Amino acid sequence: MVSNNTSVVALLHGPDRPGLVARVAGWIFERGGNIVHADQHSDADAGIFFQRIEWLPSANGAAADEADFAAYARTLGMAVRVAASTRRPRLVVFVSKFDHCFHDLVLRWKAGELAGDLVAIVSNHPDLGAAARGYGLPFHVIPVAAATKPADEARQLELLRELGAELVVLARYMQVLSADFLEKFGRPVINIHHSFLPAFAGGKPYHQAAARGVKLIGATAHYATRDLDEGPIIQQDVARVTHRHSVDDLVRKGRDLEKTVLAQAVRWHLENRVLVYGNKTVVFD
Repeated sequence: MVSNNTSVVALLHGPDRPGLVARVAGWIFERGGNIVHADQHSDADAGIFFQRIEWLPSANGAAADEADFAAYARTLGMAVRVAASTRRPRLVVFVSKFDHCFHDLVLRWKAGELAGDLVAIVSNHPDLGAAARGYGLPFHVIPVAAATKPADEARQLELLRELGAELVVLARYMQVLSADFLEKFGRPVINIHHSFLPAFAGGKPYHQAAARGVKLIGATAHYATRDLDEGPIIQQDVARVTHRHSVDDLVRKGRDLEKTVLAQAVRWHLENRVLVYGNKTVVFD
């Protein structure tokens, strides 16, 4: 008997045409599955259809449904990603010295809010080692310097391979990952940027915001790409500010945003709710 706790989740996208929703639902019905959630979106300008569908698997089991549905979706011209809801990707968090996003993510993970396994913390500084070990998490220090960056990143990549990492989360990690690192890792990397991108990219965005006298500040979680702060955006949020707020006030308010925005992006990714196409995302929240 199939456990009611296990469902199959599929994310698919491809050329839009009539009948796709019916054909997908029909395939699941004919197999004896039961749809528990379905959502879709069409990009009329690009002519692309997107869908997230979740179902209780047939008597054949989740693994069989995963493989068979992936093959079927490809016959419809769809790119597809399929996973059992019980699958827990292995994630590694990169940190430097700022600790607010680090603590927030770890506590959410320990509370069971994240559908993945946090297997290690990696840092270019030793500062958060005691805190990580206090949470019972392995802590690895790999210093990164401009003159030795290729070798330093090679050590990071070797460690990620040893850990079986499937997702890296940059929790205010204050180093830019090289294009070579991202290509060789070949798995998603989620970054939190402390501004409402594309405004105030780069360093010290709160100082830039204060200098411009903006009335809104924000935070942006996005996938890291070779183009700094330009990867597909997963989640954003903002807070109102006034002329009375100092840079320190903006930093304090911004850190609250950074925690919630990063946690939401990681949660959506782990729950297979994010579809990337081009430099954009469709998020089935």
